[in-house]
Amino acid sequence: MAVLVCAQRGWFHTARWPLLVIVSYCGLLLWSAALAFVDGADGFTRALLSPESYLNDVTAVGDHPGEYLRTFTATAAEKSFATRGHPPAPVLLLWAAEKAGITNHLLLGLAVTALGALVAPLVLSTVRDVCGEAAARSYAPLLILATWAVWLAVSMDALVATLGAAAIAAGVRATSKHRWKAGGWALSAGVLLGFAALFSYAAAWLGLSLVCLNFARRRAALNWAAGFGALIPVLLAWAAGFNWFDGLLSAHNDFTARVDPVRPALPWAGISLVALLLAAGPALVTGVRKMRNTPAWAFLAGAGAAVLFSILAGLARGGVEHAWLPFFPWLTIAAVAPEERGGPIPPAPIVLTAAGAITAIIVEAVLATTT
Repeated sequence: MAVLVCAQRGWFHTARWPLLVIVSYCGLLLWSAALAFVDGADGFTRALLSPESYLNDVTAVGDHPGEYLRTFTATAAEKSFATRGHPPAPVLLLWAAEKAGITNHLLLGLAVTALGALVAPLVLSTVRDVCGEAAARSYAPLLILATWAVWLAVSMDALVATLGAAAIAAGVRATSKHRWKAGGWALSAGVLLGFAALFSYAAAWLGLSLVCLNFARRRAALNWAAGFGALIPVLLAWAAGFNWFDGLLSAHNDFTARVDPVRPALPWAGISLVALLLAAGPALVTGVRKMRNTPAWAFLAGAGAAVLFSILAGLARGGVEHAWLPFFPWLTIAAVAPEERGGPIPPAPIVLTAAGAITAIIVEAVLATTT
C-alpha cells in the first residue's frame, strides 16, 4: 500500500536517485519476504528442504568438489530432479555455504532471498541507462511489487536472475564507454553471464539481449569481448571436469524420459503460457503491445526468445515459474514505454502495479509455490 501511495503522490519522480535505488531493493525484498512469510518460516525453507531439491545432493560433494564435477553428468540419474535439470553450480554453492558454517536453513533461505532482490536495483539502473531516468522512475513501483516476487524467496533461480541482471547491466555500461573500458565492461558482462549459465542452462538466452543491444547501439564489436567472457567460466568448469554441453544434453534426455510420458507437450504449453501471464502480471500484455515504442525492445527480445524456444522445444511442461524467473523482469519494462515512439513517458502505472500485487497475493494464497 505504501508503494502505491508513494506512486500516486509522485514520490518516485521526485526522490533522489540513490535513495530510489535503495528503496527499490528494500521494497522488493520486503515484498517477496512478506509473500513467503504467509506460510511462516516454512515459506523460506520448504523449497530448500524439498525431497527433489538441490540440498539433498550436497552430501554427495563431500570433501571432493572436483570429483563431483567430473562425475556430475555420469551420475545424473542418482540426483534429485532439480539437480538433474541444472548445471552443478547450485549444489556447489549450497555446499560452500555449508562449509562456511551457514547450516541454518532459515538463514540460508533469507540469504537467497536477499541476493535475489538485488535484481531490482540492477534492472532499474539498466532501464535508466537505456530508456532514460523518467522511464526508470515510472517502472520502479511495478518492479517493487512484481508478481514474480512470489517465487523470489523460494527458488535458487533468484540467484540466476541477479547474475543475469548484473550481466546485462555491465553490458549496458560497456556501450557507454570507449576502448579498453568498453572492452572491460563487456568482458565482465560475459563472465557474469557465463556464471549464470553454470546455475541454469536457460540463462544463456540472456546473451541474446546483449547482442541485440550492442547492435542497436552500433557497438557490435563488444559482442566479441562479451562472448569471450562468457566462455571463461564454462571453460574453467570444463577444465575441472564438467562439460556444459554434455550436461545440457543429459538434462534434456532426463526431461524427455521423465516428463514426456505424463505431460503431453501441447496442453502443457498452454498451461505454461498461463503461468507466464500469472508470473509476469498484467504488465506483460501492456509491455508486448508497446514493445516497438521503447529502446528496451532488446531486453524483451532476449527474454521472449527464451520463453518461445522453451515452448516450441517442448520444454515448457511445468516449473516455468522458476525456470523463467531470470526473464520476468525484462518482459515488463516496455509497460512504461510511451504510447508512440518518441512520445512522453507515462507516469507510474498505478493500476498495473496494483493489479500485479493483487495477482501475487492470489497466487500465494491459492497455489503452492515451492520448487
